[in-house]
Amino acid sequence: MCGESDADGGGVALARSVFATFAAMSEPILSQRWPWLLAIALALGGYVFFLSTQFDIEIGDQDDRPAGTAEDIEALAERDDVNVLFILVDTLRADRLHTYGYERETSPTFDRIASRGVKFDRHLAQSSWTKCSMASMWTGLNPTRAGVTRFDHRLVDEATLPAEIMQEAGYRTVGLYRNGWVEGYFGFDQGFDVYVRTHGAPAPQTVVRQNPTIQNRSTDAALIPSSMEFLRTYGDERWFLYVHLMDLHEYLYDENSAKFGTQYTDVYDNAILRVNFVIKELLARMRRAGHLENTIIAIGSDHGEAFSERGIEGHARKVFKETTEVPFLLSFPFKLEGGLDIGSRSSNVDIWPTLLDLLGLPALPDTDGRSRKPEILAAARGEPMPDSGELAIAHLDQNWGKREQAPLPTVSITRNNFRYVMHPSEPPSALYKEDQLFDATTDTEELSDVIRAEPEVAKLLKEEVDRYLSSEPPWGSEAQTLEIDEIQLNQLRALGYKLP
Repeated sequence: MCGESDADGGGVALARSVFATFAAMSEPILSQRWPWLLAIALALGGYVFFLSTQFDIEIGDQDDRPAGTAEDIEALAERDDVNVLFILVDTLRADRLHTYGYERETSPTFDRIASRGVKFDRHLAQSSWTKCSMASMWTGLNPTRAGVTRFDHRLVDEATLPAEIMQEAGYRTVGLYRNGWVEGYFGFDQGFDVYVRTHGAPAPQTVVRQNPTIQNRSTDAALIPSSMEFLRTYGDERWFLYVHLMDLHEYLYDENSAKFGTQYTDVYDNAILRVNFVIKELLARMRRAGHLENTIIAIGSDHGEAFSERGIEGHARKVFKETTEVPFLLSFPFKLEGGLDIGSRSSNVDIWPTLLDLLGLPALPDTDGRSRKPEILAAARGEPMPDSGELAIAHLDQNWGKREQAPLPTVSITRNNFRYVMHPSEPPSALYKEDQLFDATTDTEELSDVIRAEPEVAKLLKEEVDRYLSSEPPWGSEAQTLEIDEIQLNQLRALGYKLP
């Protein structure tokens, strides 16, 4: 369905009544309380709104945006009307999207965005576990410098997050999420006027959820009306909206997206297709409301997923290609016919340096990432973009969920087509007792270890790993831990993770 259902409309009316009630208050009171009132309205919306999961997948692909050029990209920084929609699709690996070369047509919405926007072809997440990865993404710092590598770590107040920069610049900032690893009490709410974990109505029986450990019965559909209510209220101002989707993490699909079979890996593809329908519905509603005319849309992921390529399934265990290579797409208020492909290596730590640069806003301080605006402009002008040979890091403490055990880091480092993977030596892994080196030039799946054939490359990259592991946060403090109570632990266990 493209319009509001009766239940959806009723929820809208209820949420709007909240605003109407408080709108009668005096301006001083309203100005002090609006974030709390908006949070109440969005929380109500997330709970009482019901959106059918039978999306109208035949909706037209109308795109009224004008054609854009490199000059239009440069001019974004001078405009005072550009907003940001940041969509984070949890657990999405790049090579399972058709636009990234996958043979199955799992990703029509992503494909369309890439064909009229910017696609980063070789993009690396900084961890295969959500909290560590998101801390790096938001700060632009690799994991040891972001200081969040264990289940009880939190971002320190000294860290600067993009929402703080945008809030200071006058944006309304709202975050809607369903993953407990990015809860506000872990420090991820810094700079957000409203930061809400949504709890929608239970999914109807037509929806299949194939992850047996999951206990959260809501779906990403609940985020659509909550997003639209925020935009209805503050869409005339400059805004930044962060939406964190979780249905793919839960292997959730329905009859419209059941296209690829019933095996474990097929269900993942079905779930990707359904996420496409959810995003398409959100963008269709935003377009009809006039919000895409001046909005940058960024789509990324925190990590991928393994399907026994090396005897490992899932994520948050290792940092090989399948759990760290993720998509990154950009769409502007104008379309770039044919799309731009950025072939040089990029990382999640580059996302916010790039977006802030495009907006003409102050940069994040002392980052490990950098703006990729120069590469975007070069691609738009048809200029060459040689691979700079920059390093990219992915890190996982394999004891991240074990309170009493010492850190046990595994690190991968990529340069050009090489990926060096450092495995912990103590205790030796049952699967991996020695470090490995892969060359994607001839081994695109990175399954053949060439460490003995390339000893000099391995030596240089191992030195870089050691240098990285000795780095410290820019604020110079130890990692900050949080005492997590049993209720909070149970919320995290509900995601399928084993915790003490």
